[in-house]
Amino acid sequence: MLDFTEYTKIFISLFAILDPIGIIPIIILFTSGMSPPKRAEVGRIASLAVCSILLVALFVGQPLLAFFGISISSFRVAGGILLMLMAFKMLNGNLYTSIEADNDSVGGGTSSIHAIVPLSIPLLAGPGSISAVILEAHKAHGIEHYLIMSLEIMLLSVTVWLTFLIAPWVAQRLGKIGIDVFTRLMGLVLAAISVEFIAGGIRGLFPVLG
Repeated sequence: MLDFTEYTKIFISLFAILDPIGIIPIIILFTSGMSPPKRAEVGRIASLAVCSILLVALFVGQPLLAFFGISISSFRVAGGILLMLMAFKMLNGNLYTSIEADNDSVGGGTSSIHAIVPLSIPLLAGPGSISAVILEAHKAHGIEHYLIMSLEIMLLSVTVWLTFLIAPWVAQRLGKIGIDVFTRLMGLVLAAISVEFIAGGIRGLFPVLG
């Protein structure tokens, strides 16, 4: 079991990876024209999907790595590279371009399925967040560690649901420029986290560098 500071850092890093605030423009895009109850329903579906996916990664991720013969150090480097790619897209402001194009291609129709794809998978609970959960789970052992990690994942899922509820209000207050600035700041944080992942993985693969 880790100390309180470490669990706080884990929560902040996972929050930066999921970036529920930065997804507000996409939430508005997919829920435009929905009534508040319908938007809340879609938010519940998205939050439950995110929670389920990350909990599965938490409890089954390491056995899956062992089954395929993948070391945690190799997975740490791969996860860091994925996070770095996400960070570059956030810093460049084109993370959501392909999603917007896909939505335009189907005439802008919205339904609850968008709560699963692409909002939950892969935008929120994508390769980056799944990799991060598996790597953070490997930092300690014991039921207490997994219990605290589960609580953090549930809390993050609640923030996803709350984001759906406050999306219209935040969009009006921040405006497009404010959201773009926040997304780029989170991208910078995510880039720093990815460097830590890659450096730790390289040290594990090549102990002489440690």
